[in-house]
This record gives sequence, structure tokens and C-alpha cells, in this order.
Amino acid sequence: MLLRNTSILVIDDDTDVLIAMKMLLKSQVKEVVVEKNPNNLISVLKKNKFDLVILDMNYNSVVNTGNEGIYWLTKIKEIDKNIAVILITAYGDLDLAIRALKKGASDFIVKPWKNTKLLESISEVLSTLKSNKAKKWSPKVNGIKLLGESNAMKEVFFRIKKIAPTDANILILGENGTGKDLIAKAIHDSSLRSDKPFVKVDVGALTSSLFESELFGYVKGAFTDAREDRKGRFEAAEGGTLFLDEIGNISLQQQARLLTVLQNRHITPLGSNVEIPVDIRLICATNSGLEILANEDVFRKDLIYRINTVEIMIPPLRERDKDIVLLAKHFIELYTEKYLKSNITFDESFIKKLNTYHFPGNVRELQYTIERAVIMLDTEVLKANDLMFSPIESHAKTTKPKDLKLETVEKDTILKVIEKNNGNISKSAKELGITRTALYRRLNKYDL
Repeated sequence: MLLRNTSILVIDDDTDVLIAMKMLLKSQVKEVVVEKNPNNLISVLKKNKFDLVILDMNYNSVVNTGNEGIYWLTKIKEIDKNIAVILITAYGDLDLAIRALKKGASDFIVKPWKNTKLLESISEVLSTLKSNKAKKWSPKVNGIKLLGESNAMKEVFFRIKKIAPTDANILILGENGTGKDLIAKAIHDSSLRSDKPFVKVDVGALTSSLFESELFGYVKGAFTDAREDRKGRFEAAEGGTLFLDEIGNISLQQQARLLTVLQNRHITPLGSNVEIPVDIRLICATNSGLEILANEDVFRKDLIYRINTVEIMIPPLRERDKDIVLLAKHFIELYTEKYLKSNITFDESFIKKLNTYHFPGNVRELQYTIERAVIMLDTEVLKANDLMFSPIESHAKTTKPKDLKLETVEKDTILKVIEKNNGNISKSAKELGITRTALYRRLNKYDL
């Protein structure tokens, strides 16, 4: 039973209430602590760990407004936002109790209470708290939880929880700026290899000449500048996780070399004939869609099967409804501290503008947008006018080309289609009759 392992704090300035509560609960729970003076609440909470607080709504204080309960509820939540609070109230304070529920209280009971009803309320609150803790599991990176309350991110977190303890190779898919590298690190930190190295390689940026030396290493004299032996990234990740970012950009020749290593589980450094066994967990990521990777003219199907035991699709920010404001608050706090600003708040116009923007640059764009807003802010309140988004939005207002050059026509057509599809790159590429990768190349070409 949940009650048996529960510690409860009861706060009420009525001695009879405290005695009644203690007599009722002492045989039901692990510990009951009673406190008559609410001014001692903070020190009691800091000295002891409680699962639940039973809090009276009114006290014989100097300021008797009927809001004391909400005041002390706020203080409790500041100390521990996860602690459950049940309020004790009178019939005349029901409206106040309902307000308190909106501010984080778990339940309220009306004086005079029935003991069976009180015990049922406590059990229900504790059961809900335990269930919510299980549901709210989220992966961590360097001990810090990843943020995400949208259904799309809950699905990602669920997959991480399931696959992280295994050695399955993972392919992470998602648009630029969605945080694929953070997800890869979160998988490593949640895995059985978390105490071993996590090595990231941007393979898409490696030339054909650097690919083998970076991944597999080389021995002294292997080429002109090889003055000493050097371990490759596979060896550096021994026992841990090797994260190959932008895997969709490597050539067919590089794919063949990588496939051989993954099949045989050993490497041969450049200039050496000695095979070195490797024990790594492989995670790959790409912003290319599966339709691109499934094209054998671009990517080897046998390699796809090797790297894609399980795939994780990271949703774009525009599909993460609840997370935009959540992430914005995080970045505001981060850059307020970094740039030594006063406590910064925001108004409704700021939130509305955030929620109506489609963020083609995803979380990365949001982060840089908030950083810029915090730097330029002269007051302590962020407003809609403080948000300056990607220049693509201002360019998108163009209704006709200034000239008939082919590049100008193509550029303006791309902008119109992207605006029409609310920033959805996949839909825009389909409407334009090109692949998403080809569309990204054109966006980079025109600096959009």
C-alpha cells in the first residue's frame, strides 16, 4: 500500500485539527509531522523530505485575507514543485480552493471531513503522483533532462527509454536544427555504456582522403605528414558509443568501407596490416528522408539495414505544440544568466508571436532568436517586437521578381511555395517537383 511508505506534513494553527490528523494517520503512514506555525514551514521542508503536505487555507495571522493558503502553497512549490499538497478548507472558501488547484494543489477537503474520505484522497493523490513520475521520464544529457512535453517528444523519449539499454544500432532522422546530436548523447547517457566514451564525427564534412584516417587511424609513415601513430574515431570510442552525424552525405565508396568494418567488427589503420577489433555502439543521424536513403543510386541498402536496427524520427519544432514556450523559457533563463541581465519576463504578445511562427530552423532557430532578443532587450519584459525571426519571412513577402533572370524567378518561386506550405520543407519540395535535399541546396545557394 502506498500509504505505508509515505511521509506527511500537516500544517494548521488549530491544535485540535493537528491532534485529530496525527491520531488518524500515525497508524497508516510511515511518518506524520505536525506544525502549528506556517512561518516554520520553509525550515521544516528543508530539513525533511515529505511526499505530501496537508495545508490549512486560513490562519490567525496579522494579514487575514483568506489567501494565506495560496501564499503558503506557492512557497511549498518553490521549494519542491513535485510535492503533493492537499488543502483543508471551509465551505465558504470553495472558490479559493479551486483557485489553489489551478496553482498546483493536488486536492482539497472540506471541514469537517470524513476520515475515510480523507484517506481515499491521500491514496488517490499519491497514486497519481507516482503514475505521473513514471510518465514524465525523460532522458538526460550530462545530468540535465531534455525538455519536451508534446506528444511527439513523449514518443521520442519512450523510444529512447526502450532502446538505450540495448546495443542496437540507431538511425536518427530529422530536419536541421531539431537536436539530433542531443538525442544521440541522451541515448548514450541512458545506456549501459554511459561510463565509456561518446565520440561524435561529422562524416558528411570529411573528404574522401580524410575519411579513412579520421575513422580508422593511421600508423607512422602511412603518408607524408604521418609522423606518429594516431588512433581513429572507432578506436577512440572503444567500449562506448560512436555517433556518425550526416551519414546521408557520404559517398558510395565510403559507404562500402564503413559496411566492411561494421560487418567484420574490426578496423585496419592506414599503413598497417594489423586488424584491430572494435567494440562500439553505433548511432547515425541524417537530415535526409528515408525516401532518399532508400534510393540505391545514393545509398547502399545493405548499409541501411546495418545502421538502422531502430530508427528515431525527431519531429520539427512546428509539430511540438507545447514545447515552443517551454524551450523559450529555458533559453531566456540561460541567456539572462549568461549576459548578466536582470530577471526577464515576457507578455502575451511575445507568446502569441512565438506560437504563430513555423520555425523553419527548428530549435536552433528558436535558440538564436531568443539569444538575440535577450541581448538587445533594454527593459525587463520581452514583447512581440523583440522577436526577430529568420530573414526568410521578410523575403517571402515578395510578390513578383524584380527581374526575369532564371535565378531570381527560381528564388521567388521557392519562397512562395514555402510560405504557402507554412514552412513545411517536405511538402514544398514535393510541390516543386524536387527532393528535400535538392531544396535545401537551393536554400543554401540563395542564402535563404
